[in-house]
Amino acid sequence: MHESLPTVAGLDDLTELVTTSTEKDQLYVRWSAGPAVDLRRDETSRDSLTGVPLPGLSANPLAVERWWGDRSPRLWVARRLYDYRHLRSLRGPQVRPWVLVGDQRGRGPDNEPLVKVRRPVAWIADTALMEAEQMVEAQGSAEWGSLDRRDAR
Repeated sequence: MHESLPTVAGLDDLTELVTTSTEKDQLYVRWSAGPAVDLRRDETSRDSLTGVPLPGLSANPLAVERWWGDRSPRLWVARRLYDYRHLRSLRGPQVRPWVLVGDQRGRGPDNEPLVKVRRPVAWIADTALMEAEQMVEAQGSAEWGSLDRRDAR
């Protein structure tokens, strides 16, 4: 049913969606097997440390925060993709990012929004992920990286 979602081809297209959407404050990116699987599971995630069910799907907001000012919205969106790109290698090749319009139900153990899906919007293509990675890594920050806990040991 939702596998036929359109695909956002590149980082510029995703940035345009984020900056021009009338629902920009409700746009989220989620890394999973997709909306069909998530909606079948009653829209709940599980805390990976304890296994506790969470009252919504773990997702990350795409809306550009006010404090970001006139900085590049493309860099903002690139960071949002870069943060959780490790989930595909951790959870399998069926895991990919997709955009949704959702309503926040709470916060998860990593302070991430837990959302109820109002409407799936689009898949995000691998091209956009590669562009995001290149853009973030071009910033050259030695103090910043992905949120992959496996690297923190």
